[in-house]
Formats: sequence, structure tokens, C-alpha cells
Amino acid sequence: MTVAIEKQKKVESISLARRRWRRFCRNRRGFYSLIIFGFVFILSLFAECLSNDVPLMVIYEGKSYFPIFVEYPETTFGGDFETETDYLDPYIKNILTSDGNKVYFPFNKHSFQSINFNIDGPVPSPPTKENLLGTDDRGRDVFARLLYGFRLSVLFGLTLTAVGTLVGILAGAIQGYFGGKTDLFFQRFIEIWGSMPELYLLIIFASIFQPSVLLLLILLSLFSWMGLSDYVRAEFLKGRNMEYVKAAKALGVSNITIMYRHLLPNGMTPVITFLPFRMSASILALTSLDFLGLGVPPSTPSLGELLAQGKANIDAWWLSLSTFFVLVGTLVLLIFIGEALRETFDPRKN
Repeated sequence: MTVAIEKQKKVESISLARRRWRRFCRNRRGFYSLIIFGFVFILSLFAECLSNDVPLMVIYEGKSYFPIFVEYPETTFGGDFETETDYLDPYIKNILTSDGNKVYFPFNKHSFQSINFNIDGPVPSPPTKENLLGTDDRGRDVFARLLYGFRLSVLFGLTLTAVGTLVGILAGAIQGYFGGKTDLFFQRFIEIWGSMPELYLLIIFASIFQPSVLLLLILLSLFSWMGLSDYVRAEFLKGRNMEYVKAAKALGVSNITIMYRHLLPNGMTPVITFLPFRMSASILALTSLDFLGLGVPPSTPSLGELLAQGKANIDAWWLSLSTFFVLVGTLVLLIFIGEALRETFDPRKN
């Protein structure tokens, strides 16, 4: 009998998920935003294959080499030095393109940290055929830094959202389910913790420790869970007095099982609907801190660092404009996805 009930629950859960997916697909704006965002993000995961200063493949004297995966010394291709090959060096390029040799570069022949030394004029330089979106104030390709910076921002946003969501669910579930003194203690702790000046803490830690993505992720994770915990707490407070919860307690079901199998699925609606908005807030937080110089190290590709360069070089319109379109486009897509999820999980439309 118990097995039959479990199977029936699984069937109903699958059916509900399918109905919600169809409802999400009917929201064209959110559905196409998800496709566009997913496509661009997947492309950015292969940024090394799209924008790099090393070739994807080299055919030299009948042998195949893959510099994108393996570092080869210059002597491998008839050079004079044992150091890593500079494939953009005219001498090396002449060797690799003569006598039947072939070299296959990515779409953009620049990495996020490679400097173009063949620019005729001061930097930042405007867009050209070699640098599609121009260069920054150090001669680095803007398109490459945007591509790598977009990937870093999205991965950072996903990680920060995941950590904040897990901690927020755990804290909210404990508060809402047990209530009483446990809930009172957590609420006072959140009030004290939330009153701490987050920006000042970031400034202090940035001056003490060497800036890094991991340090920034840890510091922001300390505060990113509080907003979500309130919604989860409210759902658990509402569900703890339901008849099926009381029946489960009477049957001797453990608290963890009740929280995980019975209350958590019913409390996931605000969690899921807020995920895109929390992710966009995480991306915006990283960009803002990088713009202020409190984020990732200077050599790391960052949207905020490009915006800061655009502010410092007003005449270089390609810096601010391209970064603005990438950042705003990303946030708009995430907001559209979030709105579609909110309508999909709206109980009034079930």
C-alpha cells in the first residue's frame, strides 16, 4: 500500500512539473530569454576556443599539434628559444604558414590578457578588423575581456546564488518548523547580523587580504542568505500546523523527514521564483565592487573593471557602450526569466 502511494505521488509530481513547464513555455518572453541566455552562457564556457591568442591546431611538418591544450616551446616549430611559443610573432607566423604548414586560430585571435603591440596610435584604440570592439587602456582586446568577464560574472552569480539559497533554506526551515525560542533567537541574530555594514567589511578585508574571487564569494555569502530565509520561514510556519504534518508526527516520522519530504516541496515556490532575481543581484554586486576597485584582482577580466576604464576614458565610447549592452542585456534576460517563473508558480493560475 505504501509503495502504491509513493508511486502515485511521483506520477502526480511529474504531471505537475509538466504542466508548469508548458505554462512557462507559453510565456514567450521568458521562454526565449531562457534560450538566449543559455545559448550565450554555453558559448562563454568555451571562451578559450572562441577567443584566444594560441591556435586551436597547428600542422607542422606533417604532425598535428594542439596548442590550446598543450604548451609547446618555440623550438618545436623551428624557433630559437625554449620559452612558450608566441604564435602572433611575425617570425613564428611565417614559419607556420609556409612550406605546407597550417595554423588554425579561434574566431578572435586575442585572449583576455594578451596585449596588441601592433596598434597604430594611442590606447585605448577604437574598433578595427583586428580588434572588433577596440582595446582598453592597456592594449587588451575588449571583445575577449567581455567574453571572459561575462563567463566569470555568470559563474560567480550562480555560485553565490546557490550558496545563499542553501543557507537561506536551512536557516528558514529551522526557524519556521521549530518556532518558539529557536525562531526568536534566529530573528534576533539576523537583526544584528543584517545591521553590520557590509561595504565597510569588504573594504577592511580587501585591505588585509589579497583580492580574489574566492574571498569575495565568501564575504558576500555571509549576507546573501538572509533575504531568502524570511520567505522559507513563513512557508514552514504556515505548514507546520497542517493536518498531514501532525499526522506524520503522530506516526513517529522524524523531524528531518517531515521538513525534507513534506514541508520543503511546498515551500520551494518562493525559492524558485526568486532565483533569477537573486542571480541578477549577485552579478550586479560583483560588477559594482569591481567598478569601485574592491572586487577581483586587476588582471582578472571583469565587466566592472571595463566600466571603470570607460569612466576614466570618456572619449573611448566603445568601452562603456559595449560593457553597458552586455551587462544590461544579461540583467534584462534574467528579469524576464524570473517574471515567467513567478507566473508559472503562481498558485492562482494552477
